[in-house]
Amino acid sequence: IEMKLMISIALLFLLPSCAIVYIESSPEPLDGVIQTKTKETVSLVCILTGTHEDKELVWLRNDAMIKLNDGNKETRSSVCIEPVIQKDDGATFTCQLKSNSSHSASVTLNVTYSADLSGSEKVTLEEEESLDLQCDMRANPLATSVTWQLNGTLVDLSTGGFIITNDGINTKLYAKKVDRSLHEGSYQCTVTSPSHEPRSKTFQVTVTDKTIKFPLMPTIAGVVVVALTTLLAIVSRWRVIAKVTHAKQTQTLLIRFLQHKFLKSFILLQQCCK
Repeated sequence: IEMKLMISIALLFLLPSCAIVYIESSPEPLDGVIQTKTKETVSLVCILTGTHEDKELVWLRNDAMIKLNDGNKETRSSVCIEPVIQKDDGATFTCQLKSNSSHSASVTLNVTYSADLSGSEKVTLEEEESLDLQCDMRANPLATSVTWQLNGTLVDLSTGGFIITNDGINTKLYAKKVDRSLHEGSYQCTVTSPSHEPRSKTFQVTVTDKTIKFPLMPTIAGVVVVALTTLLAIVSRWRVIAKVTHAKQTQTLLIRFLQHKFLKSFILLQQCCK
């Protein structure tokens, strides 16, 4: 009896130190996964039961800490995802004790969404330029079909040199050299996935005449060379003109100097004769 009493007392002291962390959510999870859609709201509440010296809770989103307001950290902590977006698909939210990460609970979001396609885009190309159109085909569940149309009919890969590629993220329509008669018109890509209506995007492609393009840098270099050559020719010609002008000026000064000396000598000679 004494042994049982001692064990009971020991268990009594151990029980208060146990801490359990769990998450309540709306919508409710199934096997740790919450099913939701884009633009909806998911509410998560982390609850700490039992007693523990440290009651502070922290939230992580894919191992990145979520900033919490004061008063939303101890014993009970809430996180709201509003609105749910495409990037939340597959995100794991974990709540744990700050001082002991072994006391934790997690849920993962499975976000269903359709391909992000809508509207119209204008594309202008010159003859012989390449055509490169692409649409985002990401969806959950995954897309089951992707189609490209030109002026309301499926693109004919046998004419126009079209190439269609899909990598699970983008679907692309490519043509190496466009021809107005073959490639101008209205293109539409359509992505279909389960649980969602088909989504489409339109491209209005206009093909213009090819323009003659001058290479910019060689043209600039040619203009600079011509300008420098002209400038050097002007400078050289100016030097010749300056030399000739200087020589004429020197000759005039010399004649005037000789005339002055001759006149002075003649005056002195006259004075001597007197």
